[in-house]
Amino acid sequence: MAAAESFLAFNPAARPGPAAASRRRARGPRNRKKGWKRWSGPEAQLGREIGDFLEDVGLQERAAGGLISEQPDEGLFFLDTGNAPKGEVFFPKIHPPRVLGCPDPPNPPGQRLKKPPEKPLHVDLVLQPLSKVPPPKNICAHQTPNGRKEKRRQEFWEKKAEKGIFPRGERRLRARLSRGGAPTPQKPPELGRSDPQRSFYDIWGEHNPLDAPLAGQDPWYLQQTKKMRVQRPARLQAKPSPLPPVEVIGQGGSYNPPFQEHQDLLLRALEVETRRTREEEKVERRLKVTEEPPSEEAVLREQLQGLLEEEEEEEEEEQEENRDPPRKREQPGRKTEKQRRKEKEQREKAAGRARSRLASQRLQGLFRLRSLRRALLQRDSELRRRRLLRERRRLQRETAPRRLGRLRYEDPGPEVQLSEELPESLRSLRPEGNVLRDRFKSLQRRNMIEPRERAKFKRRYRVKYVEKRAFREVTV
Repeated sequence: MAAAESFLAFNPAARPGPAAASRRRARGPRNRKKGWKRWSGPEAQLGREIGDFLEDVGLQERAAGGLISEQPDEGLFFLDTGNAPKGEVFFPKIHPPRVLGCPDPPNPPGQRLKKPPEKPLHVDLVLQPLSKVPPPKNICAHQTPNGRKEKRRQEFWEKKAEKGIFPRGERRLRARLSRGGAPTPQKPPELGRSDPQRSFYDIWGEHNPLDAPLAGQDPWYLQQTKKMRVQRPARLQAKPSPLPPVEVIGQGGSYNPPFQEHQDLLLRALEVETRRTREEEKVERRLKVTEEPPSEEAVLREQLQGLLEEEEEEEEEEQEENRDPPRKREQPGRKTEKQRRKEKEQREKAAGRARSRLASQRLQGLFRLRSLRRALLQRDSELRRRRLLRERRRLQRETAPRRLGRLRYEDPGPEVQLSEELPESLRSLRPEGNVLRDRFKSLQRRNMIEPRERAKFKRRYRVKYVEKRAFREVTV
């Protein structure tokens, strides 16, 4: 009792005294698990200590084969003599056996212990197959495609090699080696960050020091050691149009243009508008109805169409019967010898007259040298004019937009301001046109995209208007 009174508890409420005597512990039912947790009397504390002791005894039996207090010192400790092999780790000389659940002992220097065996990682264990049955052997994986054919081909060329005959690739390799052997690759100079004396250079420029060792090498060596660029076809190098991407407007489009330049720009704009007006009038004139209404006689003739066909057929048959039968062509008789002789003489006389006429023309040509020279000069000038005209038309066709789609390219015309619309200063300048539309037309003009038109919205279903009840109550 005296020992219990001399015990100093950590909780002030648990200390013996009048406060503890007056305070009564709440008791609950002990036949349920809920009451076990609330019950913390001396019997429960004794039960917990007994449980911990039994658990410790069981742990020692599983780990050390029995109680540690009952085992001899030789089974618990060993003496390190210092002759441990290389690669071992130092541990304390007196090393007790490790018990599960106990913290690791400290590692003072002086004792060595063998390395624990390396265990595979968990990720490798997860990837290993769980089944102990080996997978079936894939026969196709051990076969060579076209193995028999390749074997016969190899035997064939082995027999040919004995006679000095080699395949084409082998012959080309031997010829290249005989000309000078394989080129020795040269190591490029060290131009890294470790060289403080290096100078700056353009890696995409023509005089790149990294490409200097590869200059003048064999094309085969360059192809195998350096990644060569793919040769683009010539059609990809040519531009679809020689026109510049951005066309600079003339002086007449400035905010303070010269008078003559502005008048020229107005004249070009007037020509564009005149041409558009003429085209519209032409379309209207063609669509305009100019025919007179049909007469009564034409209407009657149209109504009787097809009723008088029988009478017309009978009249045609009578006309065919009244016609005279066709006369037969008289066949000419056989020519006599006299007729053949006369025809031959006439042909000879005509040929003689043609020869004499040609000779006289050649003789007269000597006296027409000046006129012939003048005619040749005129012909040369005409040919030169036609050639220049064809060249001008070719250049015009190249710069003109092509027909890439269903629609034709329409020139928007120059952007111009009238004389009374010219601003007095740059600050009061009003922008003319649209930049986005100008770039879109430039792509069409340079044959980059086909001419297009804005899609027209066409409603698929008829719009149905429904008057809601709330709105109807307000309007009524």
